[in-house]
Amino acid sequence: MGAQKRYEILLVGIMFFTWGTLYLDRMTVLFIAPYIAPDLHLTSLQIGQLAAVLSVTWAISSLLFGLLSDRVGRRRVLIPMIFAFSVMSVFSGLAQNFHQLLLARALMGLAEGPCWSVMNSIVERSSTPQTRARNVGLVLGAASIVGLAVTPVISTQIAAHYGWRLAFMVAAAPGLIGGILVWLFIKEPSRQNDDGVVEHAIQFRDLPSLFGTRNIILCSIASAGFIWWLVLQNIFGPIFITAVMHQSGTTAGFLLGAAGLGSYIIGSFGPSFANRFGKRQVLIVFAVASFFLPLAIIYQPLYAHLWLLAGILFCTQGALAISALVMVLIPTASVPVRLSASAIGLVTMGGEIIGSTFAPVFAGNLVPVYGLAFPLELSAAGMIPVILAACFIKERRVVASNMSAVAAE
Repeated sequence: MGAQKRYEILLVGIMFFTWGTLYLDRMTVLFIAPYIAPDLHLTSLQIGQLAAVLSVTWAISSLLFGLLSDRVGRRRVLIPMIFAFSVMSVFSGLAQNFHQLLLARALMGLAEGPCWSVMNSIVERSSTPQTRARNVGLVLGAASIVGLAVTPVISTQIAAHYGWRLAFMVAAAPGLIGGILVWLFIKEPSRQNDDGVVEHAIQFRDLPSLFGTRNIILCSIASAGFIWWLVLQNIFGPIFITAVMHQSGTTAGFLLGAAGLGSYIIGSFGPSFANRFGKRQVLIVFAVASFFLPLAIIYQPLYAHLWLLAGILFCTQGALAISALVMVLIPTASVPVRLSASAIGLVTMGGEIIGSTFAPVFAGNLVPVYGLAFPLELSAAGMIPVILAACFIKERRVVASNMSAVAAE
């Protein structure tokens, strides 16, 4: 086994663990909302605001610190932010009222946003062209297996038996370990592109080309729809299952955990399929399947057959494949190496501001009028711009024979 292959295995393992920890910290508040709400007297609108404020700070910091990392280096930005978001999880568990919890979530978003853009840039640039899509997919899979499969089960169990505060404390510990591992073992990636040319650090004159790139604009639109879909189902799915369908919090964790497991097992093949069949085609298939997930949650007859419902959620959770394609692989393939983290940050900012910030507040305000099923109907609608944007993406496909990038319609 060559040195490059050994390092890629180490890189993927550490980044998988760290990214899973980050998503554990981000998603815990949504899954244990049924336990927090009675204690802190939270309304549906305030629960939406907790998700929205994290998304605002995540969006802004992802772009700003992505630009900074393109300028000064990835490690200098990433390592302090990993430790910071772990500390903010502890502060979330210490909150005594809504405003304290809101502040803790805002600061967590400020720390987590840079981790998203910088970590994916490191993985993308530290991998060979042959393994790039696979490695990005494996790392992002941590969001599904840890954030969407393990977190709803573990966090609801801890909250049910020991209280929601301890759930936040438990979520914080792995992040500290992840920060140490990144500090000790992850190298600063080279600025050399696939043609062997070493690119200069990002300059102000590079920004117009970033903002004017067709695929970046389309991926920003798709990102907004995708995150709209993801956030609304994760915020209002557990509440609908418990409050409307009168299921226990642990049952909600089981159902959403099945969805997360499906996202990892099925979605992990998405980036690899994209190299063979094309990113655009694979993106459309996963987006169409994911359209039906929130609709299954609100289809009441399925609750007489929980295992069937779990199976449907398992097969329709395409978050892993969609996020890898829309927010990492397509944007970074569309810009020079020196702009990779900035491209991820820009696409993320558009998605987070519209999908994560506006959507939960908008839907939360309409719950008293239209009921808890309405946000999940809005969630399904979020996949429509993803499908439409995918139809117009111009991809650069890597040809296996010589690994040269060629334009592909």
